[in-house]
Parts: sequence; C-alpha cells; structure tokens
Amino acid sequence: MFPWRWLALLALIPLALSANAGVKVKLTQKGLDFGRQLAVASLQKKLMTIKVPDISGKKRVKPIGKVRYSVTEMRIVKLGLPSSAIGLVPGTGFSLTITNAFLSLHGRWRVKYLRFIKDRGSFDLAIKSLSITTSISLRSDNMGLPAVAMASCTTTLGGVSVKLHGGASWLYNLFRRFIEKGLRSQLQKKLCPLVAESVSSMNQFLKTVNVMAPVDRYAEIAYPMVSSPDISSSSIGLNLKGEFYNIGRHMEPPFSPAPFFLPNQEQSMLYIGLSAFTANSASFVYNKAGTLSLKITDNMIPPSSPFRLTTNTFGVLIPKIAKLFPGLMMVLQLKMAKDPLSIIEANKVTMDAKSSLTAYAILANTSLAPLFVLNLDFSVSARVNVVGNKLAGAVTLNRLDMSLGKSYVGDFKVGSLSNIFQLVLKWVVLPTVNVRLKEGFPLPSLGKINLKNTQLQILKGYIMIGTDLQFSG
Repeated sequence: MFPWRWLALLALIPLALSANAGVKVKLTQKGLDFGRQLAVASLQKKLMTIKVPDISGKKRVKPIGKVRYSVTEMRIVKLGLPSSAIGLVPGTGFSLTITNAFLSLHGRWRVKYLRFIKDRGSFDLAIKSLSITTSISLRSDNMGLPAVAMASCTTTLGGVSVKLHGGASWLYNLFRRFIEKGLRSQLQKKLCPLVAESVSSMNQFLKTVNVMAPVDRYAEIAYPMVSSPDISSSSIGLNLKGEFYNIGRHMEPPFSPAPFFLPNQEQSMLYIGLSAFTANSASFVYNKAGTLSLKITDNMIPPSSPFRLTTNTFGVLIPKIAKLFPGLMMVLQLKMAKDPLSIIEANKVTMDAKSSLTAYAILANTSLAPLFVLNLDFSVSARVNVVGNKLAGAVTLNRLDMSLGKSYVGDFKVGSLSNIFQLVLKWVVLPTVNVRLKEGFPLPSLGKINLKNTQLQILKGYIMIGTDLQFSG
C-alpha cells in the first residue's frame, strides 16, 4: 500500500460548488514535507516487492561460441531512497521526485555451451543513481470523494555492477552485453506500474476522512469541499462546508457563511480556520433538536444557595405568589426564543442569546401553575481550545437583561429578580452548557493522523488553528 496519508488532508470532499466555506484548511510546504517522508517510506516497502521475471536466451560469446543462458530466482535484497523532493503543480496536483536511489538484486544463473558443458552459480547486481519522477492529479470522484491518479511517471537507471559467484571470466562479458540489458529493461518496466498501484491504493485510505463526523446523539458535522482545491506553488487550500446537521435530518439554516481568508503563515504544517458560520449552524441544529431548552428544579441549585426555588422565596419579592401558592416548590422552564448568535472578533468570542423563562408553582397534584414569563437577553464569553483532534470550549456570563413577558400574579418589578436569575444562569444553565462544550466537536481529520503543537488565534470572523501533524500508526 502507498498511503499518501498527508494527501488525504487535501480532499475532505464531496464537491458542492459555488458556496462560501464555513471552514478553511491550508497545507503548507512543511506539511507536504511531512507527507513526503511517509510517502517515501511506504514507496520503499512497495518497491521491495518487485518481481523480476526470469530471463533466458542464447547468444554467441567469444571464444566459446553459442551459449544458452537463464537467469532465475531474482529478488530485491536492498533498496534505498535517500533523496526525495515534493513539489506542487498549481491548479492540478503535485509531483514527487526520487533521486540517487539504489538497489541490489540477487539471483541464480545457468549456462550451457559446447552442447554438453553446463555451469551454474549465483550473482549480485547493484544499480546506482536510480531516479523516479511522478506527477499525481487530485480530483473528486462521482461520489464526491477525493481521488488521486498517477498522471505521469519516468524512471532512469544509472550504473550497473555485477558480481558473479562461480563460473568462468567470460561470463562477465555475457552479463554486460546481454543479461544486464535485459535486467535494466525489466526493472524499468516494473517501476512505474508499481508507483501507479501505490498511488491508486491511496484512494482506499482517503475514505477514512471525516467528511461527515458524528458529534453526539443529536448532531454531526459535515466537511465536504464546496470548491475545487486551491493549489498554488507553496500550499494547498481547501474550502470546506463546516456545517452542523441534525442526525438523519439535514436542513439548511437561514444564513450563509461570510467570506474569509487565511493569512499567509507557513510556520505550521497545517492551518484550520473555523468561521462563526460553523458555530451558528450548531446553534441552529441544537435549538431545532430542543436541546437548548432546560428545565430547572430546586435540586439543581447548590445547597449553599441563599435562595430556593420555592414560592416562599419568590413570595418575598412578589407577595402575591406567597399569597396564592404558599409553601410550594417551583420549577423554571428556559427556552430559546431565537438561535443563539456567535460573534468572533479579534481575541474575543461572544454569544448572544434571547430566551424566555417561565416560572411555575408545583401544585399538590403535581400539575403546574404558571406564575410569570420573563424575556432574558444575555451574553456570554467563550474560551476555546484544542483537545486532541477536537475543538472544545467553555462560556462565562457577560451580562443579563430581563423584561416581563407575562405575569399571572400581577405587576411586579423585574429588577428585583435580577440577582436570583444571574445566579441561576451561573450555577445551573452555563455549567450545563459547559459540560457539552467540554466534549468538543471533531476537526477535519483522517485516519491515524493527529494534531500536535497546536496554536490557536482568534481573528476577526474566524478562529485559526496552526498545527503540526503526527502519524500514530
């Protein structure tokens, strides 16, 4: 197998043209060099499997005359690829060049001459200055998955030296004049087809890219490409959809990604840019699934709290509650009025949420009696970090604005409840959100390639992750 694992980073496809990207990925020359090392090691293993067919024939060799010969049981015993380079072909793909390679081959020889004289032995053949140059194209197949193919391949073989074990000196002339030529021809015929097989076998590995990555039981995130790869002379850029979906029910949100561009940085192997669109598509999905609604009961309030979710506590601030529903427990129902909106600015990520909170008294027969409905408009700040191959985070409260939506217990001053509901947000709502955020969601990835040495920057409109790569297999 020739798993050009690094190349799979180039093609988290299927292809869906004309839309802006929610996520962008850039593979730098440093990343390509990481891939080159993996590619060369894999290619070396593949070339060690070369099967050289037997060679036989008859030639006239001075001073012996006509000689029948056969060369059999040939196998590669040593192969080195000490020098290699990878380059990009703008708009098309890339090229890999191997130079100063060498190989050693061992085999058996037999000859028959003067009608009845036979001889046999073994030989070692060494080839130096072997070079391979191949170009590879990158495209999307009819299923929208990444596919690669060898576009061209050339090989050259340098000097050849032969060492015979057994036999007369005239055999060297036979090798130099006839057998060496046949071996060179056979090897050159074998090399490029093996390279083509190796490139083709990579397509199986490309199927491990997380084009559709599960997040949890509610959502998955899609990383198909929305345009062809942007291949320049120094990097490969990918425009990915980067959109959350409800599992089993894909619905587009009523908004689209805004254009953004990754800066020209080359220090890391890979750069990943995640726009506010990705976060907002998550809000759309989780709100549709109902997971942003929360039922708050008294047992969720810390025991040390100075207030309880009871009509006695709220009756101090709203006397009619204590009069109509004395000594009862309460429950709060929080629902999002709109999908929370993420805003990414330089060095800052915030989220604004508009919600309604309904307070109920729990009657003796367990039915609920509505007390009031508040409109909550609050903002949180987000801290984001990379954990493994995931992006995780946590939020803290910035501000809370409240207004009365409806009252079943007469008019009252909403401001008197401000401290209570700030604590409810800090003690119950945000910790519940943070439990989910701590789990994170998958970043674009493939197979057993992990991120390491990650650095995170918050820029205007998007979060950028610079990272190196590590193969864990």
